[in-house]
Amino acid sequence: MLPRTQELRNWTSEKKCRKVVDNLAKKHFTAVYCATAKEAADYIMKEAASAQSIGFGGSLSVADLGVAARLAEQGKEILNHGAPDLTPEQRVAFMKRQQTCDLFLSGTNAVTLDGCLVNIDGHGNRVAAMIYGPTKVIVVAGRNKIVEGDIADAIRRIKDKAAPPNAMRLERETPCAATGFCNDCDAPHRICHVTTIIDSKPGATDLHVLVVNEDMGL
Repeated sequence: MLPRTQELRNWTSEKKCRKVVDNLAKKHFTAVYCATAKEAADYIMKEAASAQSIGFGGSLSVADLGVAARLAEQGKEILNHGAPDLTPEQRVAFMKRQQTCDLFLSGTNAVTLDGCLVNIDGHGNRVAAMIYGPTKVIVVAGRNKIVEGDIADAIRRIKDKAAPPNAMRLERETPCAATGFCNDCDAPHRICHVTTIIDSKPGATDLHVLVVNEDMGL
């Protein structure tokens, strides 16, 4: 049994998650509320049944679901440019293949309460695949990604909470990777080159958004 404080926090988070789902649905996304990460993983496995090639956008939220190994066991082609021991050429080839795969899996850096997906990329390969190309896209958004303010607040969330630890994780030579704080730098290896705002479902993309009532990713 959960402590009362945690129970109340989960109740509040559920209300916010469901509000986001409602607003995403109004913008024609296939939006799904998931009470747990396991529900999100099960949804992905079901949607992946007819897919052969599956791209991974480098998301910690998706990685933590553990679906890559399960899908590989089914004989799916896993296009994960972050896999260890890949050569630079193989990494680029995977990123290009992700643009036309059967199913592309990604997280999102932020989702506003009114249903906008906001992301910042270094190369742009992840956000490009989210917008157009793959047969189906599934985006996983933990409750910690919900922003109650506007687009500017979403961008600030990304730069304050996501970019510094991601730069450190990717071993980038940027000020934030050393200090833990965004310096709005112009370092050549920065991971903040491309900013995208998906206001509503892209016209030619079957885009699903799973809003999960658990903290997921950065």
